[in-house]
Amino acid sequence: MSSTGRVSPTAHYTGYVWARNGLSDPELETVEGRVLFETLRVPMTVSALLGGGTLEAYLLTRHRAIDALLQRAIDEGRVTQVVEVAAGLSPRGLRFTRRYGDRLTYVEADLPEMVTRKRAALERIGSLSDRHRVEEVDALRDQGPASLGELAARLDSEAGLAIITEGLLGYLEKDDVRRTWRRFAQTLGRFQHGTYISDIHMGELQNVQVRAFRVLLSLFVRGRVHLHFGTEDEILGALKEAGFSSPAVRRAASVLQDDGDRAAPATGDRAAPPTGDPGGHLAHIIEASTA
Repeated sequence: MSSTGRVSPTAHYTGYVWARNGLSDPELETVEGRVLFETLRVPMTVSALLGGGTLEAYLLTRHRAIDALLQRAIDEGRVTQVVEVAAGLSPRGLRFTRRYGDRLTYVEADLPEMVTRKRAALERIGSLSDRHRVEEVDALRDQGPASLGELAARLDSEAGLAIITEGLLGYLEKDDVRRTWRRFAQTLGRFQHGTYISDIHMGELQNVQVRAFRVLLSLFVRGRVHLHFGTEDEILGALKEAGFSSPAVRRAASVLQDDGDRAAPATGDRAAPPTGDPGGHLAHIIEASTA
């Protein structure tokens, strides 16, 4: 995580997926993302024909499931502040600040290279303000400048905070995941209400196609995409050990079904995962609280 280049390819790829499905703004779409998407088009088509699903469906399902859980937390009054760690080119901050206005403070956090790129894009869109900003944060830093704790100290501890990560955990070693979860729980515990929402891979559910996805992603990011936990019980145990009091792991597709697919796209109507694409049923989501 000390190198921005290692994670940038997937940030570009996912950014393009959000844009082509009506979830994002053209300013957050990159040429690099389009090239990566087109490079994967043939293997994804083959995977779909073989019944394995597509990475696009997987990404859309997990993204919208995180949206749905975050929207519920905001609508219920538990959260008025969000920090999205390793936000990359995610359009979530843009869409949620447009939806909630002054009711929400949204901080997109990432490493310096991505911060510069994201801040420039949001400036062109006209979205940056005290309520929507981009800050430098190294997810692995315990304290000091560019640490999550330093950023959180500038937020309102008398209000609720959500920490969001999407696509981050797979790039971290297992010990780093555990330390990151402890850091998140400690940070959220300082607020009136704390919620952590993230995607997660479970090893026992990784079929041939998903393993192929991971190999392809590893090639693009020039490093290994890690798989840390084999079962739901292992994930829940690690989260409780980190300091979360009520963790849960659910299929992303189930989240969307149970929540009525709350998080509607900002534009267009193409953001729902492709019907019948098995890729969407492979995504899992963590929701954990410190209250």
